[in-house]
Amino acid sequence: MKYNSIGEVSALFNIPESALRYYDKKGLLPLIERDDAGRRLFSERQMALLQAVVCFKNTHMPINSIRKYMEMIVEGAPTLERRLDMMREHKQRMLDEIALLNDYLPTIDEKIERYIKQIEEERP
Repeated sequence: MKYNSIGEVSALFNIPESALRYYDKKGLLPLIERDDAGRRLFSERQMALLQAVVCFKNTHMPINSIRKYMEMIVEGAPTLERRLDMMREHKQRMLDEIALLNDYLPTIDEKIERYIKQIEEERP
């Protein structure tokens, strides 16, 4: 099995090594393997889990929820329905947030237009 070092994973995901260590310490990277010197080793499965962590984090899922999800992954098949429910709830929160952001866009557009107009009026 091929493993990637923390440095390689950091570069691949454009995430600081310190963030990867933090994720590990917070229980977001279950079953992480280590070499004889104690360095973290990332298998393809770990990389896939990390990709999910990054997705969840970037879509504002709380760390505690990500940890709970990862614990369910470790538990395996008996948690499939709970994981599905969790993903559906997270998707709905994302859709709600997108709708809210879309509601705010006209106000921002209005400000942009106002500033453009003011700048053009002040030009000689």
